[in-house]
Order: sequence, then structure tokens, then C-alpha cells
Amino acid sequence: MVREAQDELGFELALVEIDGDPELESRYRERIPVVEIDGVAAFTYFVDPAALRARLAVPSTGREQPLAES
Repeated sequence: MVREAQDELGFELALVEIDGDPELESRYRERIPVVEIDGVAAFTYFVDPAALRARLAVPSTGREQPLAES
């Protein structure tokens, strides 16, 4: 779903493998998958397509407020 939105909206997507990185594993292991937008967790476990598109349609200010986890 995220890749479909990337094709449609043209945003940069970085996939991060946490295996083998103790810090990332301890931070994210119980929350996979996590989608962050501008460094802020926007979705956990499930990405709602409409909410993702709405979130990406808003220009980034660099000071994003966290969304409630979905």
C-alpha cells in the first residue's frame, strides 16, 4: 500500500532493516511495521490508505506533530 502511494504521489521512501541493529530492534521490534513521516511515527501495525494520502498531501514544515497510532 505504501509503495502504491509512493508511485502515485512521488515521495521518498526509505526502508530500514532493523535486524542486527540492537538499538533499532529494541525500539521497534514490538511495533513492526512502523511508518514515519519526517521522523515522526505516523502509523504502527497498519497503514490506512486515505490517512496516508491525507498526511502526505500536507506540505512538511519540519515540525510535524505526531498522529495517534493506527
